[in-house]
Amino acid sequence: MAILPQALVDVIEALERLPGVGPRTAERYAYYLVRRESQSTKQLGEVLKSLHEKIKYCPVTFALISADQEISDLYTDPKRDKSIIAVVAEPFDIVALEKVGKFEGSYHVLGGLISPLDGIGAEQLHIQELIKRVDQDKVRELILATNASVEGESTALYIQQQIGNRKVAITRLARGLPIGVDIEYADQITLGRALEGRTAL
Repeated sequence: MAILPQALVDVIEALERLPGVGPRTAERYAYYLVRRESQSTKQLGEVLKSLHEKIKYCPVTFALISADQEISDLYTDPKRDKSIIAVVAEPFDIVALEKVGKFEGSYHVLGGLISPLDGIGAEQLHIQELIKRVDQDKVRELILATNASVEGESTALYIQQQIGNRKVAITRLARGLPIGVDIEYADQITLGRALEGRTAL
């Protein structure tokens, strides 16, 4: 005998696949959706259904953009300095850095970090596209804004090796960021100090 309707079980199982959502949290979310008006859950379903149709990755920066955009404003805006690139692991790291309001360069999203244990190698990241940008845009500074973790440090070191003898200043965010804290969760003051106090590698 089934305790819960299969439709509810399916929702719980789908929610459990989200990062940081365990079985109990998934059950609470699912029950919350059941109690809501059907119109609000339909609206949520429609928004989720159209998510992949309405967004895409910028072919230059790999930041998230609207499907009707060609290239990210973070690259095309004439006020932004293309010769300075902040290299981040994920698109939401850009959101965190932009909230600080102190960076006027461009961005490059790697799409993750080198992590052999998770089966992620350098070839799966947007590192070669970054090297291409360095040459095309005559980049003078790369700010490696990856997390202060083993994976973040390994990725930063690999990028530094790939830059080789190009005349590019390679800097790292200052250690105002605590070890183990992802950039997207850091507060604005800490991020601001980290940007201002970046150090050469």
